[in-house]
Amino acid sequence: GEQVASYCAKARELMQNGDVAGAMKTLELASRLDAGNPDIVALMDKLKPKFERMEANRKAGLSPTEKHKEKGDQCYKNAQFEDAVQHYTKCLDMLARNGKSASPLALKAYSNRAACYKQISNFDGTISDCTAVLEVEPENTKALIRRAQAFEGVERYRFALQDIKTVLAMPYSQVGKANFDLCNGMQHRLQRTVTQLKKMNSS
Repeated sequence: GEQVASYCAKARELMQNGDVAGAMKTLELASRLDAGNPDIVALMDKLKPKFERMEANRKAGLSPTEKHKEKGDQCYKNAQFEDAVQHYTKCLDMLARNGKSASPLALKAYSNRAACYKQISNFDGTISDCTAVLEVEPENTKALIRRAQAFEGVERYRFALQDIKTVLAMPYSQVGKANFDLCNGMQHRLQRTVTQLKKMNSS
């Protein structure tokens, strides 16, 4: 109960400071802990109309490319990966026509489309979208790990190992514990596979 109370207090504080989206996010976290809690419900009811008005205004101000990315994000959240791919592709095509293939919006769309491709096991798509991100941001941890997993999926183990080693050579604080542990495990597994393949090829 204490945690819920502190979430509610934080949400009230954010509301007073005019951060409606932040307050909404805080309340959503609180309702995961205690769904149907009357305090949370009351605050959400108060916030909802404001939040919906703000969202409507925000969406009205989005460019066509941003709208496609938003729709893609929405489809991804609902596990409609093929539909999400279509929206990200439309967003990227429009950006390419305007010479903005390396813009922050394009990188996000590439990154998210790569995540969709990974979900539907289109490893080649994952590899090419992650590569597009890495050409602009060579130290993008998420793209390196995703590409390594896709390389492993198409049995290009040395390439996978190379990406994993790149991540493990980066500062720990930048990579984070979860990614570091994941890459460590992958490195051991890939190293074993590469060694076994060498043995098989030499025998």
